[in-house]
Amino acid sequence: MQDYIAARCVMIARYIIDTGATVREAARHFTLSKSGVHKDMDCRLKYIHEGLYNEVRDILQYHKSVRHLRGGQATREKYCAAKGKKQEMRIARRSII
Repeated sequence: MQDYIAARCVMIARYIIDTGATVREAARHFTLSKSGVHKDMDCRLKYIHEGLYNEVRDILQYHKSVRHLRGGQATREKYCAAKGKKQEMRIARRSII
């Protein structure tokens, strides 16, 4: 494995541990693809630094266990925002008349 890949794996792992970031957040921060970050954390980090690998794995397992809750919350916020806009339109129409 090339040195820059090993260094990148360690940097991403430390970022995830320090911030508790998800794979998508880490990918956005390091301008990599989500699958690239996942490959670094899941496959390569195990052979580079096993201690970091175990810490990152715990964080990523937690994110995986609560992802269904986050999806439901995002959907709820989406529809509540749409409902709020409809109510604002009704109020605006009433004030015009």
